[in-house]
Amino acid sequence: MNEDGMLTLQASHDFSKARGKALLSRIQHFLRRDKDQLLAFNDVKEILKPDHEVYRGMDVIPINLIVGSEGRYQDFTKCFFPKAEHLRYRWESVDKAHLQDLNLPPIQLYEIGGAYFVRDGNHRVSVAKAQGVEFIDAEITSLASDITIVPKMTLVELQDAVISFEKKIFYEKTSFGAITGCDSLNFSRTGRYDVIYNHILVHKYYMNENRGDEIPFTDALLSWYNNVYQPIIEIEKEEKLCALFPKRTESDLYVWIVKHWDFLKRTYDVSCSAPDAVRDWAEKHRRIAEEMAKS
Repeated sequence: MNEDGMLTLQASHDFSKARGKALLSRIQHFLRRDKDQLLAFNDVKEILKPDHEVYRGMDVIPINLIVGSEGRYQDFTKCFFPKAEHLRYRWESVDKAHLQDLNLPPIQLYEIGGAYFVRDGNHRVSVAKAQGVEFIDAEITSLASDITIVPKMTLVELQDAVISFEKKIFYEKTSFGAITGCDSLNFSRTGRYDVIYNHILVHKYYMNENRGDEIPFTDALLSWYNNVYQPIIEIEKEEKLCALFPKRTESDLYVWIVKHWDFLKRTYDVSCSAPDAVRDWAEKHRRIAEEMAKS
């Protein structure tokens, strides 16, 4: 057998071995498939919402810090083993180049939160991983983020990290805990603390309407907490609404209810109290939950 034939045979063996590892990984993570999935770059951007990007140029990157892909995240496992047979031809051609020690063009990566996402070069990363390569040449564009992404982090864990960061910033910025004594303003989705901050500002605006002096933000916050937030939470508990949405928090429901409250006032042009809005919202969603349970 000539050299090219030997290389072809070796590349075929390497791909089959990598596919076997992908299958084993799939079995090991059967109950937690998200643990075996590459992060989708666009999903991560949606969660982190970076405000700018910078071209960093060429660098040598540890492969274990590459945690996701822009477009091929469904084709490879968390460790970049190939999931499907249709990847064989391209994978083997890259592997043959690696076995011949040929120079391949650098891969292109996005960096965000200290982790890297493949923009171009998914097969090269997969082959390098399979061959035990620890570092790879890459052309990098960085996106700004205050959140650190660790290699084994899932999308849910990343979202939880962002929510924790947002809560920390909100509590520090507003002194919410010190003013209200409440540490249970928790959310299951990102961006909700900004919503709460705006609710307080609107409450402050209405408090200031008939006054000559400006009400301090801290006074408005405490008034909002005592006269808007807490009464709605108490009715939520009376109506046992969290039982309808076991994966959501009381504060999640508060945001939904206030949105519904605003809808009622705008749609029907009537004076609608917070308790009325909560009970109307509860009636509609309890009915929906009951219908879903029957289906």
